Amino acid sequence: MSWRREEVWLDADVLWFGERAGAAAVVGFAPAPIPGPAVPPGLAASLRRRTEWKRRRTARRGWAALLALAPAVMLPLGPLRGGQEAKAVAEDQPGLAYWIETADNPRPGRESAGVPGGASPAAEPQRNAAPADAPPKIEWRRATSVGLPYAGSLVDGTRLPVEAPNWVTWNPITDSVPNAPWRLYGHERTIRAIVSVTGAYRSANPGAPRVVVGDISREGGGPMRDAHVSHQNGLDVDVYYPRRDGALKAPGGPQEIDLRLAQDLVDRFVAAGAQLVLVGHSTGLHGPAGVVAPYANHENHMHVRFPPPGG
Repeated sequence: MSWRREEVWLDADVLWFGERAGAAAVVGFAPAPIPGPAVPPGLAASLRRRTEWKRRRTARRGWAALLALAPAVMLPLGPLRGGQEAKAVAEDQPGLAYWIETADNPRPGRESAGVPGGASPAAEPQRNAAPADAPPKIEWRRATSVGLPYAGSLVDGTRLPVEAPNWVTWNPITDSVPNAPWRLYGHERTIRAIVSVTGAYRSANPGAPRVVVGDISREGGGPMRDAHVSHQNGLDVDVYYPRRDGALKAPGGPQEIDLRLAQDLVDRFVAAGAQLVLVGHSTGLHGPAGVVAPYANHENHMHVRFPPPGG
């Protein structure tokens, strides 16, 4: 049995274009093993390429291919291996909750993409989580908030611990406790306000559940394209309303909110110097005109914004 030039050998293992320098010259498939002592040089090279491809296949993730059939050839048209195509899809819909997950563009909170220093946010919550009765250990920094909350950045931000005696943190992407540490950087004024407000709130309301704190900013600020337009310069923080059942998670609607405790939190953030507190229309929460305002999509949390330092 031998191979002739006009024959096409079919096999389930497709060679990717760009696999190596010589792969572009091979259009088709590697042959199945051929009995007999003589193996044409072209087929031997193809077998070697297939063996190498199989070895590396297990390390490859996020790939797919569109195959177009022609009378005598099969061409892989476009392996989706990360790159600009996946990023463009995600960026076209910044407010959606889904994510095109590839090696270059992993789901936030699961891989190191976009995380300063390349640390994995998936592992960090366990390393940084503190026992509920331990005082928070905070590395204070003198930050600079640059630009606007919706078009800015943060220099030398302070990170809020993912858990402390008076608060826990909530990840709005995974809907779980705790939040990813890289989503919890803010100006030290913002962090100090969170620490002081939650401490005073818990002292004034014995038995109240810990405060559930959401996103602040990334370590260097800038867009948090998976969840927010604002939260870019360390001056915004989301705080979830206390639940009537005391559960440490976002309430499912106004009927689950402890309105007395929620109003107490609103009042304390106003007293701490908040420039703006956005609340849900159906909550009935209130405060000084021009500071506390109802706003769409805030039925389960308040959005607290502090003014720029010195402004």
